[in-house]
Amino acid sequence: MSRFRYYLRTRYNECDAQKVVFNSRYGDYTDLATAEFFRALGYEKEMQTGELDFQLVKQTTEWRAPARYDQVLEISVSTKHLGNTSFTLATEFRLAGDERVIVNVETVYVHVDHHTLTKSPLPPALRAAMERGASNVTIDHAAYLG
Repeated sequence: MSRFRYYLRTRYNECDAQKVVFNSRYGDYTDLATAEFFRALGYEKEMQTGELDFQLVKQTTEWRAPARYDQVLEISVSTKHLGNTSFTLATEFRLAGDERVIVNVETVYVHVDHHTLTKSPLPPALRAAMERGASNVTIDHAAYLG
């Protein structure tokens, strides 16, 4: 089964003097890929209106190899765990065209009511969509032709 793929080209301002992507940028990239993942699940409108709202509780990043300026990253997002109000997403970073994972990010989110920002149970339709995932979906913001 093919994974959800989000392609992103690294930019100059995201890198240090050695042209290596700053470690903090992986949180930004994870956030972008997560938004695209929910769009692929069919929640674009709910993300835009705020009807689907969640907050980051914990994020763990494990680096294995660097990404450099102007490289295309393939970022995959999948559901790792679903709780009552929380969920965990696994994000894997690869250099486009290479199966080797260079960075793993695990993020725990809590679903919240968009008016009160209080914890709220995961709606059944959202739970089902996250269980199903978005395999075979590719979002390409890098013009990657690989």
